[in-house]
Amino acid sequence: MKTAMKARDKERLGTIRLIQAEFKRIEVDERIDIDDARALTVLDKMVKQRRDSASQFRDANREELAAQEDFEIAVIQEFLPQQLTPAEIGAAIDEALASIDASGMAAMGPLMGILKPQMQGRADMGEVSKLVKAKLNG
Repeated sequence: MKTAMKARDKERLGTIRLIQAEFKRIEVDERIDIDDARALTVLDKMVKQRRDSASQFRDANREELAAQEDFEIAVIQEFLPQQLTPAEIGAAIDEALASIDASGMAAMGPLMGILKPQMQGRADMGEVSKLVKAKLNG
């Protein structure tokens, strides 16, 4: 935050303040201190919300607003762990699939239950879900 303030980077500073405000809101509403796991969940949710917003803005031909959302996504992702590659996601799916005792679409719930804690903040869970469905369907 200090770096953004010294550089007079108003857009970046605004996004960092949004993150801090969301953390503070959760701490006050739920009367808890946010730990690292919860912070990853919150940041992941913020990225997802902005992706949805950017998509809607593009559908409405509002490129300038979509670009702002994309910028905020980039700043928020700086605070998330390194994103997994598709190959790493595939390997994790295969490993988790080998560890459960179910097959077909019945394995979807248990499989996602194993994968979500491992990949939270490191991969788009919507994309992971699509890959899991593709793997389970053959």
